[in-house]
Amino acid sequence: MNDNVSPRSHLATFVLSLMLFCTGFGGLHRLYTGHIISGLIQLFTGGGFIIWQVLDIFRICSGTFVDGDGRPVDRE
Repeated sequence: MNDNVSPRSHLATFVLSLMLFCTGFGGLHRLYTGHIISGLIQLFTGGGFIIWQVLDIFRICSGTFVDGDGRPVDRE
């Protein structure tokens, strides 16, 4: 496994990022990828009032979203 790429699944991160729209819980993708503090903030603010959540979805789709250690969540 490449040390420069996150071991987290790109698909799981994307699906968890959509949970705000399906269940009302935002930030689950951030908790999954190791961004604990910002994940909790999103969880308690409705995905950062939806704006932050939508920006993260664009970053995940474009491949620029990174995990808590700064490694890109790759689409392998």
